[in-house]
Amino acid sequence: MVPASVGPPAGDRAAPQSSSRRLFGTDGVRGRVGEVVTPELALALGRAAVEVARAANPRALVVRDTRESGPMLESALAAGIAAGGGHALLGGVLPTPACSLLVPHFGFDLGAVVSASHNPYEDNGIKFFGPSGMKLSDDQEARVEASLAETTPTSGSTPAGSPASGRLEALHGAAADYLRALETRFEGLDLAGRRILLDCANGAAYRVGPEILRRLGADVEVVAAEPDGRNINAACGSTHVEALGERVAEDGFDAAFAFDGDADRVLGVDRTGAIVDGDELIALAALHLRAAERLPGNGVAVTVMTNYGFHQAMESAGIEVATTPVGDRHVLLELERRGWALGGEQSGHIIDTSFAGSGDGIAAALLALEALGGRDLAAREAMEKLPQSLRSVRVRDLEAVGDAAAVWEAVEREHRALAGRGRVLVRPSGTEPVVRVMVEAPSREECDATLVRLVAVVERELA
Repeated sequence: MVPASVGPPAGDRAAPQSSSRRLFGTDGVRGRVGEVVTPELALALGRAAVEVARAANPRALVVRDTRESGPMLESALAAGIAAGGGHALLGGVLPTPACSLLVPHFGFDLGAVVSASHNPYEDNGIKFFGPSGMKLSDDQEARVEASLAETTPTSGSTPAGSPASGRLEALHGAAADYLRALETRFEGLDLAGRRILLDCANGAAYRVGPEILRRLGADVEVVAAEPDGRNINAACGSTHVEALGERVAEDGFDAAFAFDGDADRVLGVDRTGAIVDGDELIALAALHLRAAERLPGNGVAVTVMTNYGFHQAMESAGIEVATTPVGDRHVLLELERRGWALGGEQSGHIIDTSFAGSGDGIAAALLALEALGGRDLAAREAMEKLPQSLRSVRVRDLEAVGDAAAVWEAVEREHRALAGRGRVLVRPSGTEPVVRVMVEAPSREECDATLVRLVAVVERELA
């Protein structure tokens, strides 16, 4: 097993997220449209974000995914930005990382994405990026929330120091600019003769994802690239990647990649039908970038969910690993603190800050293909995974998790049983009213049995 100094401890208890912020979770504001996320809220958030931007007449790039509520919320958000004195430019349907990339590239003061990522179409959300292309900090998001009462349209006032109104207009060519940046970064990647299957989740990558692979020479076949506003993430994309396995194996593709709704995540499938998760893709990238002397600080940042096998592989390669709480925000902060560039999550958020300041599913897929150097994805051999089982349990009240003594007694009991051989992790989600229960053990049977016992306790105490 991995020594305690290399990976996270065998048993992990993740505390509930602080309730000091009412709206913002680990990935912006997100919830059911018409209940949590409304046009009125989007308008108020736009005005408040302009206030927090603290720039005279700030320029803001606004993009969205393909949900049917997207145009409505995009319009309301942009109107709020304009009402606060900003200049809102609408980039249309684009992946979240395109916003992160284009904001600093063109000197925008603010970026905003209307998306609920991997959630179903009934949900939507709003997340903001600062001028560096990084998501707003916790403090900045708290200031946006604090400004809401003053900037809400019912207050009848305009933020102090702001003009009565700004501007709102369409921005043409944003997709072309993003594709150009991808082409420049991967100009040496020749995919001629490679058969690639893409699952675009009927989301934001449905045009740009296939296009960049074709420009690099790949023979691309695409599924889930016909968005109708309601089919985003519906039995497709990175949250349903299992469906690709049989197709890849039967039709002889070299690899398949599945994005989520806003394309900041990606998972792979090799020609045998095996799923290649974020841990394996990050390991593959880390080994490749280190060999090419393009891994700043010789380190990589991952979360507590990352498989022990990843830590073992990085230790063998002499690559330092930093472990953070779950959430790409935490990974980014750790990368910034250490001066590193590569990090991510098992779920498929893979970040290379030398390209963009957020997870980028398309860039991560291309980085994996670059790392393979013409080899098949099935020949990756970057790490050997310890069997892992994961379940999400919907609960009544996330705030009650920390005081659920019976749950934590069960966690400690299972931790002792797996001491030196595996680990357990129980943590509240930052984006949904669920508790994540994860187990790693030497065998699949022991993983599943331990998971069943822990889930039973969580359901009894909290569901």
